[in-house]
Amino acid sequence: MSRLQVFAEDGALLSDTDDGDVIAARLGEIGVTFERWPTRDLPDAAEAEGILTAYSPEVARLKAVGGYQSIDVVSVVPDHPDRAAMRTKFLSEHTHAEDEVRFFVRGQGLFTLHADARVWNVLCCAGDLMSVPAGMTHWFDMGAAPDFTAIRMFVNPDGWVAAFTGDAIHERFPRFTPMAA
Repeated sequence: MSRLQVFAEDGALLSDTDDGDVIAARLGEIGVTFERWPTRDLPDAAEAEGILTAYSPEVARLKAVGGYQSIDVVSVVPDHPDRAAMRTKFLSEHTHAEDEVRFFVRGQGLFTLHADARVWNVLCCAGDLMSVPAGMTHWFDMGAAPDFTAIRMFVNPDGWVAAFTGDAIHERFPRFTPMAA
């Protein structure tokens, strides 16, 4: 189940909800898009082509609105050989020159946004779409044993390009803890 926790920068918990409409409204206040898409009955090992075909209407809508040129599927499983390095890279606070758009086909991950002098932990689950606006500082935790598949959309054909801030704020806030589906 999706969840939003909002913290003060000193770590004090300000709010906590798993209501999807409240999550979307609160994130909308800081310019973040959060949507729930209907999930498709796909096998865990579905290939990228099949996933993109299954979600083609939703992807086409976002491409038309956002001008995304590059669409791919990333799948990270607990025995992925680069999981530790990937986790470390994504855990550092960073920004992007374009929106970071992710749709969770399967599994979970924790986006943490640093905006408006607050820290916004957003647990994303299968069926969740997040679009973090260009320039917003954030980090992502997939956990020590990641298990998710997500559709990613980029304007830049080079894909994921980050500018790291060097701030260690990510070390002071809760990390990803998998929740039962």
